[in-house]
Amino acid sequence: MAQSVLSSLTLGYRPLWSRARRLAGVQLYVHEDPGAAADMAHLLRSLDELWSRQAPPLLLSPQSRQVLCNLLEHAPQGSPWIEVRGDWLQQDEGIYQLTQKAKARGLMLVWGGSLADVPEAGAASYFASSLLSLPPEGAGGIANAVRTGTPTLQAADKPEAASFFPAQPLNLLNGQMYDGLKSLELARACLDAHEAGAIAGWPVADTVQAFRLQQPQPSRDAVFRLMKAIDKEQSLDVMEEILGSDPVLAYRFLLYTNSAALGLRRGVDSLRRGLVMLGLGTLQRWLADQLPHACTEQDLVPLRTQIVLRARLAERLIEAGVSLELQREMYLCSVFSQLDLLLNEPVANILRRTPLNERIFDGVVGRTGPYAAVLQMSQALESSDAAPIRHLREQEDWSAEDLNRLLLRMLSELKLGMPPSLS
Repeated sequence: MAQSVLSSLTLGYRPLWSRARRLAGVQLYVHEDPGAAADMAHLLRSLDELWSRQAPPLLLSPQSRQVLCNLLEHAPQGSPWIEVRGDWLQQDEGIYQLTQKAKARGLMLVWGGSLADVPEAGAASYFASSLLSLPPEGAGGIANAVRTGTPTLQAADKPEAASFFPAQPLNLLNGQMYDGLKSLELARACLDAHEAGAIAGWPVADTVQAFRLQQPQPSRDAVFRLMKAIDKEQSLDVMEEILGSDPVLAYRFLLYTNSAALGLRRGVDSLRRGLVMLGLGTLQRWLADQLPHACTEQDLVPLRTQIVLRARLAERLIEAGVSLELQREMYLCSVFSQLDLLLNEPVANILRRTPLNERIFDGVVGRTGPYAAVLQMSQALESSDAAPIRHLREQEDWSAEDLNRLLLRMLSELKLGMPPSLS
């Protein structure tokens, strides 16, 4: 991509989750840097060249009116979906007119705003979908939800859906996308009862709370796929990728390879070294032992996948030219930095049980060392807030162009609906 466009933008992202709790798309936050005049037509051409047909659909979310206007004016038919904020549409006649023209050119537009403020039928007809946020009393969960006014956006409620809620329910729209849900129960209601097109982000904290009493187990899907890879005699690279796609499985594998029962002479500090030293026969038997108790909870899939997405980005953010071994170490560092979410104990205790390099412990627990800034940046890029991204960019001397290119390449290599290890 030409430097002129990516050097003047700050990009962030958020996954969109389907009813199957798989990747349905990616929301890309687009900020124009202060004093810059980014060429949105060039950005769209660049995205068109980069994005493959297998990659998840892209929803562009402009973070300024100027970026939105430029996108609406220049985007040709077939461009990524574009979010149009409802308050800007209502306040700015120019945006309203550009929206009309964009719709006439065949653009796929998404109305973004509160469920309580959905537009009238005339304005609603310009949009293929909506990204709805709930009032504070509703976003936290069904028990706190209150009834709002009857919305008029496309895809009206099904009459039978109202009976799903016990008392004073929100009038949730069927078939739309929902944003900022804090409650797992509400996410389930949107996806399952109201057939939401997608959930933007996942209620991580509430999911962790909901499953805190269950014994952490690796996902059955990952265990089964790794066993199939062994049967098919696939490459070591494929096996390492599948093993690393499930944080709990990767952690258990390291514990097993370093256990006294195996009696290996030296500590195993990487997945690849463990695969080489263990041997496929022993690995297959160990996996067979994991399978009967493996986790099949679909609501944990987005959490596990988000951990892996961040790790994929982190391994790319390591300074260019480093060895593949250090990139793998960075990946493992990022994956293990969030293991506390799945294992329900302090991450320092988790890491002390493995012979991992001190760089990992320092980066995760002490927030120091060569991996600390990468961990911070890979987390910052998951947000619509440009300030921490720009701060880290300046502090660590990352160029905007390089950072944006790395992010877009990582996202473009994902595959719709598939777990990361198969993308």
